[in-house]
Amino acid sequence: MKVVRNAEAVAPARRSGSRPDESLPLDIVLRGDCIAELARLPARSVDLVFADPPYNLQLQGDLKRPDDSRVDAVDDDWDKFESFEAYDAFTRAWLLAVRRVLKPNGTLWVIGSYHNIFRVGALLQDLNFWILNDIVWRKTNPMPNFRGRRFTNAHETLIWAAREPGARGYAFNYEALKAGNEDVQMRSDWLFPICSGGERLKDGEGRKAHPTQKPEALIARILLASSKPGDVVLDPFLGSGTTAAVAKKLRRHFVGIERDATYADAALARIAAAEPLPEDALAPAPSAREAPRVAFASLVERGLIAPGTLLTCPRAQNRALVRADGTLSLETAPGLGQVASIHRAGAIAQGLEACNGWTYWHIETREGLRPIDTLRAVVRTEMSMAAE
Repeated sequence: MKVVRNAEAVAPARRSGSRPDESLPLDIVLRGDCIAELARLPARSVDLVFADPPYNLQLQGDLKRPDDSRVDAVDDDWDKFESFEAYDAFTRAWLLAVRRVLKPNGTLWVIGSYHNIFRVGALLQDLNFWILNDIVWRKTNPMPNFRGRRFTNAHETLIWAAREPGARGYAFNYEALKAGNEDVQMRSDWLFPICSGGERLKDGEGRKAHPTQKPEALIARILLASSKPGDVVLDPFLGSGTTAAVAKKLRRHFVGIERDATYADAALARIAAAEPLPEDALAPAPSAREAPRVAFASLVERGLIAPGTLLTCPRAQNRALVRADGTLSLETAPGLGQVASIHRAGAIAQGLEACNGWTYWHIETREGLRPIDTLRAVVRTEMSMAAE
């Protein structure tokens, strides 16, 4: 029998875009088989899926430390399958069910180990998902290899995939990730410790409440990277509730599915204790891709740059004259005398195929040389104020 219990509701931050499907149960934990429960959800209603499916570890007997003590490894029935064929059939079924509920611009994250992630990846491609990235989660404190016959398994792999090839409009908060990474592009190798200490949920006897609980920091990066406040995040293998708890803190809606009653109860308690962060702390970082388009000619028309002004590159080797129509006339070789756009002129001056003229060309100000992009920012600010 399916049991449905509401978790404490999320108060999502304000956002632009479509609202959640009214027929979709939000901020809820559904108890039951994930494939059956997914079939009950409305099609194309979910923005993001994070899936931590069974790894099919194929453990043979107990795992022992050198002192002969038993390692608390994953040996639960839910991680056991009769064969690879059975595991593949299960994987295909839940991936198809997830694909149905994902919005066309939605994306899916799947995490796994070497035991299963390659099989999952092949099936993703067979089912016409489009793999955007694979991410290596490198663990700062991995479990050692007690038998000493293999390398220490110090990482897990995540696959990030779009619902279909050629997908556009999926959430990727590039600017925020870069700004939070000291203005360097976020790489595909992430360093986090495994879940331990006070974050690790324990049962009444002090044992792990769930053997594969993921660290909140890992899930937070995924949600911050590929969703927005108010989006709907689905976890078909909710376990101890990490995804739902982090979604609530980050003011995303969540739908969790968990068939084990003990895990579901632990998740509900954890979600209820989670507190949403202040809205101001979650306001999306400004995105250059979403900013209004500004033509260089409009800077000339507004009097921010006068015709006849000389622009230079950062080191002042190359110069270009601003013309009244918003084009540039190159004043130095190569390209001396050629007339082109700010981008094409920058490319010619450097002997390159392409150039971002907004950041290449600089103008002399009282504070010294500044990229003309600072003047474009002034225009964008005026446009934003006029739109309010």
